[in-house]
Amino acid sequence: MAHSDSDDYSQHDHAGHGDHDHGREGHDHAPSVTEGNIRRIRFVFALTAGYAVIQAIGGWWSGSLALIADSGHMVSDAAALLLALIAYRVAARAADSTRTYGFHRVRVLAALANGAALLVLVSWILWEAIERFREPTEVLAGPMLTVAVVGLLVNIAGFLILRMGSQNDANLRGAFLHVLGDLLGSVGAIAAAIGIMLTGWSMLDPILSVLVALLVVRSAWGLVYESIQVLLQATPRGIEAGEVVDDLRSLPGIAEVGHFHAWTLTDETRIATVHVVPSPGADPLSLPALVAERLKIRHAIEHATVQVDPPGDIEVCA
Repeated sequence: MAHSDSDDYSQHDHAGHGDHDHGREGHDHAPSVTEGNIRRIRFVFALTAGYAVIQAIGGWWSGSLALIADSGHMVSDAAALLLALIAYRVAARAADSTRTYGFHRVRVLAALANGAALLVLVSWILWEAIERFREPTEVLAGPMLTVAVVGLLVNIAGFLILRMGSQNDANLRGAFLHVLGDLLGSVGAIAAAIGIMLTGWSMLDPILSVLVALLVVRSAWGLVYESIQVLLQATPRGIEAGEVVDDLRSLPGIAEVGHFHAWTLTDETRIATVHVVPSPGADPLSLPALVAERLKIRHAIEHATVQVDPPGDIEVCA
């Protein structure tokens, strides 16, 4: 791609702030870190992971597949909490000369591995449930109820702890929703245990296990799909490239827009690059800040690199 050597047509802007260094002294792409939120998530992670182990043991002891399935759900949520902690830890690490964006993609790789492992777990739960539909297995409703009640108390504690944090924190908000899902799962396990105690119908256990497995597969598939989209540098959700180009073309002083690319660094950071050609008489120096501001305000793209090309370059290279 040929570019003019003129200073007027070699202007770049990153998020509307002029030339930008992505090295150690450069732009910080990390999400804000709140010490109180870190402590809350760390504590709830310990509660959730610890109870997941207890629940798995209780499910094996009582013969309850539903408890084992819900333990898998708890593991998925503990993993989500761990990923949130990883995100905070990564946020504290500065970029270097070889990793100019820092280490944010570590969280994406962890999410992909987590989601894939959960899909394997769900497959086993569904297979075991089918076997129990064929040959019902005795379930000890008393121990099942005890473990489920403990789980409810653990999830209520986690729910209250996270609710006290800053809901402007996306990591904390996601963790809060995961714990809320766990709380509902515990309520379901209690209902199934009481139903088995009153009716003796052990089929309630595999039925509940399938319902819980469906909850797990939904979150697991979401992790896998979103992680793959990020790693493939797909256009962020809610952004239509053609619409963004048309919008930028409507700005004063811009004759043509091309080579627009947008991708996600992590689930919270959107990045874009775009080339623009100035209209006759327009000041090329003013366009990068103008375009970056428009991308930020209208399309939620916080970090934009804008290149100003001389007339003819975009048409030749598009």
